[in-house]
Amino acid sequence: MLERLSPRPGARHRTKRVGRGPGSGHGKTSTRGVKGQGKRRAGAAAARATEGGQMPLVRRLPKRGFRSRSHTDYRVVNLGDLAVFEEGATVDVAALRAHGLIRGQHGPVKLLADGEAPKRLTVRVDRASAAARAKLEAAGGSLETGA
Repeated sequence: MLERLSPRPGARHRTKRVGRGPGSGHGKTSTRGVKGQGKRRAGAAAARATEGGQMPLVRRLPKRGFRSRSHTDYRVVNLGDLAVFEEGATVDVAALRAHGLIRGQHGPVKLLADGEAPKRLTVRVDRASAAARAKLEAAGGSLETGA
């Protein structure tokens, strides 16, 4: 049964044999046209940035910015966002994620001082600004960093 299977008519084409003389129909320039970049090395294509003699856009625009290899992206939480927790609660990364205040699994969490600090919270995050620490402790809470 399997030995009788064959591709549908027209599904398979003979390979194009180029450079085999004028009788083949693919002689002389071997289907590469006459002059130009593509006639030489096999697969030679213009680089992505070339624009045919015009200065490429990549080179016309100024270079901007720098990002250090040691840069750390913090997931930021503001003090005002902690109002969703009840008084005396312990706030850690899992609790912040459960309340939708941070997203993603990776990256340290940093507490910033924007907004008013809720009363008596215990907050465990990776980093905190000095102003956030002062506001939280003034409201009767405590901060543990490096959790």
